[in-house]
Amino acid sequence: MFTKILIANRGEIACRVIKTARKMGIKTVAVYSEADKDALHVDLADEAVCIGPAASKESYLVMDKIIAACKQTGAQAVHPGYGFLSENATFSRRLEEEGIKFIGPKHYSVAKMGDKIESKKLAIAANVNTIPGYNDAIAGPDEAVKIAQGIGYPVMIKASAGGGGKGLRVAYNDAEAHEGFSSCVNEARNSFGDDRVFIEKYVLEPRHIEIQVLGDSHGNYVYLNERDCSIQRRHQKVIEEAPSPFVDPEMRKAMGEQAVALARAVNYESAGTVEFVVSGATKEFYFLEMNTRLQVEHPVTELITGLDLVEQMIRVAYGEKLPITQAEVPINGWAMECRINAEDPFRGFLPSTGRLVKFQPPQEISGHVRVDTGVYDGGEISMYYDSMIAKLIVHGATREQAIARMRDALNGFVIRGISSNIPFQAALMQHPVFHSGIFDTGFIPKHYPTGFDASMVPHDDPALLVSVAAYVYRAFTDRSASITGQLEGHERLVSDSWCVVRLNPNGNENHMVVARPIPGGYHVEYKGEMYEILSGWKLGESLFNGTCNGEEFTLQVERHKTKYSLFHWGTRADFMVMSARAAELLALMPEKQAPDLSKFLMSPMPGLLREVAVQVGQDVKAGEKLAVIEAMKMENILKADQDCKVKKISAAAGESLTVDQIIIEFE
Repeated sequence: MFTKILIANRGEIACRVIKTARKMGIKTVAVYSEADKDALHVDLADEAVCIGPAASKESYLVMDKIIAACKQTGAQAVHPGYGFLSENATFSRRLEEEGIKFIGPKHYSVAKMGDKIESKKLAIAANVNTIPGYNDAIAGPDEAVKIAQGIGYPVMIKASAGGGGKGLRVAYNDAEAHEGFSSCVNEARNSFGDDRVFIEKYVLEPRHIEIQVLGDSHGNYVYLNERDCSIQRRHQKVIEEAPSPFVDPEMRKAMGEQAVALARAVNYESAGTVEFVVSGATKEFYFLEMNTRLQVEHPVTELITGLDLVEQMIRVAYGEKLPITQAEVPINGWAMECRINAEDPFRGFLPSTGRLVKFQPPQEISGHVRVDTGVYDGGEISMYYDSMIAKLIVHGATREQAIARMRDALNGFVIRGISSNIPFQAALMQHPVFHSGIFDTGFIPKHYPTGFDASMVPHDDPALLVSVAAYVYRAFTDRSASITGQLEGHERLVSDSWCVVRLNPNGNENHMVVARPIPGGYHVEYKGEMYEILSGWKLGESLFNGTCNGEEFTLQVERHKTKYSLFHWGTRADFMVMSARAAELLALMPEKQAPDLSKFLMSPMPGLLREVAVQVGQDVKAGEKLAVIEAMKMENILKADQDCKVKKISAAAGESLTVDQIIIEFE
């Protein structure tokens, strides 16, 4: 077996590979950019080599630097993870020429399947079901419109070298096809160094089902069941599960056999994934693409099969045979994965960067709860790389049990300092349509057409949130009583009565809450109902675990001076807790008017200003493109909300923007 391997990646996948290598007794080498010098994968590896500046194109995408690091450290093989150079045939071939093993498929397999246009032609030759479309590179946006008209809307515009939702747009008309083509080309060029784009028919009510395959150098192939990745936002997977609630044994067999036929056609060696789009109405399935690498969602397959896919990739690269036949592939229980991303679901999922003031994942439980991450408490989330913070994976005997475990795990996942999509993930876990298992890739735009708002989430006991807010304030007041009679400028009354002001989009709602201490907690009276709050929660911690009237619950508590944010199963409630007298005084104060910012286009996130699409003096119609910002490897197009005229342009293309930085001023 190899004695030392290099991981040509970063973040959670680099940490994931290191863990398996360590289990196998293999030493590891990490590579890192200047921005990642303090990253977790650097700390975990046995050795680490700096390979350049923060930008991927100057570090993680530079083959010469990776090969030089191998020679410097004596690494015998390279695991590419996913993204970066993982599906680059030239990289695989160059390693082979240098006598370094590529822990993945051979370069010729990568070349054939990594190109979406060529892979579709190969799939047709291998008698794999394919989607109608135009299978050659498209020259420009005008040609894209003509082709789309010929296929018939809606169509999917895709980068040939794309993946992870990058370089992909769905167009329902000529304007969207024209604009979508340009965006796909730009994203593809920036992310993959390949700007070729093609078009295919968009299947309505589609489900995204993928088949995990394994092949070795001895001609053995197996498919390891399916994964359902239909819950997506902007064509990026949000929740993945295995098996699929939609797939029956006959469909699993048919899809699996076609996936293996395609792998066999290109002499595939290693782990790979064949993705299919499936019609929810007819159960007809069509080949989308083959990912010639490890997938982000591979852990759900590991939990239902008991196989370590990273280990199998290493063993196959070393020349070993697969340890399992198709008849021996099991389906044990149900696994589910949530991608925890650095983005704000309450602000249109805008990227969120900065320091992780608090990073406290739920406790891992062998076989039940798993956390794959590449960050740590106090670490930095950079604008240079993708938005993933961690992957939360759970397993249960049934789908219902897996959902319940995921809800509990999300509820106990604490992230502070930046925003995360945990509230949204927790809300999805409660949605009745998700529970039913009858959904498609349009689930999120259909059920959240105007975005995500915590008020959309049903809560079994909203009074509980008010009660806990009173408890938090009272506990803090008791602690501070020996220090001062003032708390952030508000008077502390020696009384059991408190006024809780809940902040919401429609104004303030005042609720009188009476809290009386009892051993281990409080009796809380609210709207004539009595609640008994018991808890072992300690002041200063982020989690409040306790019981209310005998039922256990977990809440996250985040304090901002006199305000508190409480998170519970996707519900976020913001509270200001103060004495009754202070609340009366607040009500008498004049309401502060927010400044008028309607005449400015401001950056909603930190990022790189790729394009300013207008000029001074230009009349702009509502819906027209104003600017393009790139953050966390994704393009974000900013459009005009109303008709306007450009007065001043305050930022130039190529400039790094901060949040709320003015880009354009209007008359």
